[in-house]
Amino acid sequence: MTSPIYDRSVRTVKRRFAATGLLSLMLSVPAVWADSGYAEADVIAVSPRYETVTYSEPREECRPERVAYSDRGHKSSTPKIVGALIGGALGNAVGAKRPNKQVGAVVGGLLGYSIGNDIARHNHRHRNEVRYRQEEVCEVFYDRREEQQLSGYDVTYEYGGKRYQALLDEHPGETLRVKVRVRPA
Repeated sequence: MTSPIYDRSVRTVKRRFAATGLLSLMLSVPAVWADSGYAEADVIAVSPRYETVTYSEPREECRPERVAYSDRGHKSSTPKIVGALIGGALGNAVGAKRPNKQVGAVVGGLLGYSIGNDIARHNHRHRNEVRYRQEEVCEVFYDRREEQQLSGYDVTYEYGGKRYQALLDEHPGETLRVKVRVRPA
């Protein structure tokens, strides 16, 4: 009687041999079916092939132009505040009795603020005058261009009494290296 461990080892070895034999058979069959190599073919004709390529080319044009600008000075609240303070002080001084002093101060402050606002607006108008200066103004335009570019060579060659055609990146010369496969018929 054989031991179970021995039985498993024999079966494992047999399986490995069978797998190795099958793999060897599969790898050797294509070698029997086809054999390849290289040969030289005679070039019969070569014609350059061109493509029309279109692209946009940027072009910048600049010119002097009269441009309007204004000096926007700092907008100050000082004239309004000073006007309100002076108006409030005068209103307070003019009022003879206590309730009149408070009303006079408020009315004087409002009147002084209004006068200060008018002065500030008048000064601002004179500072915001529109002036003109020459500046160079540029624009970009795109010109459309077309160009003929060599895209390859149409090659007619002969091998084994038959003619073939191919598109190649480079001029092949008088002969062309071709890959030849031999298979049983």
